[in-house]
Parts: sequence; C-alpha cells; structure tokens
Amino acid sequence: MSRDREALQDLMLTDAAAVDERDRQRYADCFDEDVEVFGFSAGPVTGRDNWLAYVFSALEKYQASQHLLGPPLARIDGDHASLRTDFQAMHRFREGGDATRFTLWATYRTEARRIDGVWKIARHELVVRDSETR
Repeated sequence: MSRDREALQDLMLTDAAAVDERDRQRYADCFDEDVEVFGFSAGPVTGRDNWLAYVFSALEKYQASQHLLGPPLARIDGDHASLRTDFQAMHRFREGGDATRFTLWATYRTEARRIDGVWKIARHELVVRDSETR
C-alpha cells in the first residue's frame, strides 16, 4: 500500500474513532478549516467549526456509537484525493426514549487534500443506503 493510501485510510479511521470516542480535537484535526459537508443535515454545513458544533450537538442524544468502515477506495492525484468509504454505524440512544438503537448503512464520498504534508478532509458527503431504528 502506498504511503498516501495508508495515510488516507488512517484519516478516515481517525475520523470514525474520534466520533466514537467523542474526541473533539482529534476529530477537528481531520478537517480543513473550509470543509464543506453534505447529506448530514437539511442543508450543507460549511467550515470546520460549524461542522464540529453540528456533530457534537447531534451526538448528545446517543450514549455510544461505533462506526465500522470498509477500506476506502482512493483515487489520488498529487495533493488531492477522492475517496469512497462504505460503513455501518451503530448508535445506542440515551435512556428515556421508545427506541434503543439506530443503525445506519451508508457511504462517505470524501475529497481530501494534502496541506503541509498532512491529508485533511476538504469535502465530505454522506450517502445513506438504509437505516433502522429499534
């Protein structure tokens, strides 16, 4: 595996691990300041600070989560990369609701760029395949 492919895979795995561990700084480090994010909310979210505020607010309704990622399919062109990462995300709701868990099957379509030698997510899109609430 090339160094770039390994670094891009680590970027996506770090993104998932940071969400599951609720590690805001580690999660922030995955993203470019001007990131554009689509498919998670009614409209796009622009900017790393806005994205972090959205994600960590949304996570408050869950006691725990686990994101299981397949290896990213990466197309690399110099300092730019296009990634497709299929995943399953399981979420356990906090006590008090009718449902106990939410499972999502989806794909991340991600554009990354190398900034000062480090890959960062510049554009991130969620493509939902299916979901289940129980």
